[in-house]
Amino acid sequence: MTSASFAELDALETEQLRERAFAKAREQRDVSFFWSVFKHLPDSDEASALDGAPNSVGPTIDEAVALWRELTGHHYGEQEPLLRAAFIDYLQR
Repeated sequence: MTSASFAELDALETEQLRERAFAKAREQRDVSFFWSVFKHLPDSDEASALDGAPNSVGPTIDEAVALWRELTGHHYGEQEPLLRAAFIDYLQR
C-alpha cells in the first residue's frame, strides 16, 4: 500500500486527516501518537480525566475529542495547524 503524497493529504479537511490518523494509530495500537495529539488539544487537562481501560484507548480518545469538539464549537482553534501537521506526518510514516 502506498502512502498518500503531502499534497493529497494537505488537500483534505482536518477532520478527515484526524479520522485517517486515528484509524492508523488504533490499528497499530500506537498509544504514543494519541498521547501526543491529546497533549495539544485545548483543555486537555479536563479531557485527560476521562477514564478508560488501556485496551480501549482508541474509543476513549475518539470520545474525548468528540466531547471537546462539541464543547468548543467544532473547531481546533489555534492548534489546528499543529494538529494538521502531526496528522499528515503520521500518515506519511
